[in-house]
Amino acid sequence: MKKFDKDRLILAAGGPVLAIVVAVLLTSVVLLASGRNPVQPYALMAEYAMHSDIQVLIVNQAATYYLAALAVAVGFRMNLFNIGVDGQYRLAAMAAALVGASVTLPGPLHILLILVVAMLVGAFWSGIAGILKTTRGVSEVVSTIMLNSIATSLIAYLVLPGQFGEARGNNLTTGQIPESGWFPGIDLGAAGEVYGFTVVAALCGLLYWLVLNRTRFGFDLRATGASDSAATASGVDAKRMVLTSMLISGAVAGLAGMPVLLGDAHTYSLDFPAGVGFTGITIALLGRNHPVGIALGALLIAFLDKASPTLDYNGYEKEIATIMQGLIVMAVVISYESVRRYGLRRQQQKVGEELAAEAAAADGGDGPKNRKEVSA
Repeated sequence: MKKFDKDRLILAAGGPVLAIVVAVLLTSVVLLASGRNPVQPYALMAEYAMHSDIQVLIVNQAATYYLAALAVAVGFRMNLFNIGVDGQYRLAAMAAALVGASVTLPGPLHILLILVVAMLVGAFWSGIAGILKTTRGVSEVVSTIMLNSIATSLIAYLVLPGQFGEARGNNLTTGQIPESGWFPGIDLGAAGEVYGFTVVAALCGLLYWLVLNRTRFGFDLRATGASDSAATASGVDAKRMVLTSMLISGAVAGLAGMPVLLGDAHTYSLDFPAGVGFTGITIALLGRNHPVGIALGALLIAFLDKASPTLDYNGYEKEIATIMQGLIVMAVVISYESVRRYGLRRQQQKVGEELAAEAAAADGGDGPKNRKEVSA
């Protein structure tokens, strides 16, 4: 039993670890080819990340990445590729900011209203792709990519001063959310403030694990993702599961903008973070759709984002961190395939060992006696 657990641990951790190692090695090769020190950039970023204020920034960034990656992971477990998380997250944040700025309620109710609006808008936008897939067979990859572009244009239109937005200098915003709609943070003094929504993000990860691994719905979702025909034969409505998964994925994507919106910006503007959904895809792949793996992946990518500015101050291009992120994506595919093949070989080896052990046991028992009787 212990041997099985050891093999399972190796297979689970082997892919991400191998991907990171390969990405570091390839980045070092790039540095060497450009005549740079292949080790110093990593040391500089690690030293920079030792400052408490940078650690707070990393944790805050990781909270947003974590929720975006969870949204992608829900789709992955259903064998769906929701590339539209970025559009769903930004549209949901914009709508939630509009509603939050236009009402005044007691604190908990105000925050709850903003969260509900964000989840509903995210679910609605991803649900369009789910309906297209279940009714017309449109690939969710194509539809979510197109919906990203539509969301970008729709947001740009709605934040115009003649619509729902207002001009502030050279920027356009949805207006300031009253303080009753701010999510309380964790004050660490001189280090800064950790978004209070980080705790909610962690709870979402726990809920994700419980639902997928401890409920009938989670079993049906995973079964449908593995084989929709087999799931249908066992009585599961595959189309309903596809639509439900897209709705849940979009709702979680809607929450991805809440750490920044409720913990820092308190408004949606043109400089609101973009590209978070695509980063979430990288993190979900790196974390193998497991909440703990996703958390570690979110911290790693957030570290690369927040520690890379120190490279500029020390004669290195901060794009080195971007190169490393891109190489991680490429290395993930290669490393997971390598680990998968290793797992197959290990299974074949274990089966061979078990068959050999059974044959040896048979030879030591009735086997020789039977051979004597036959020869007699």
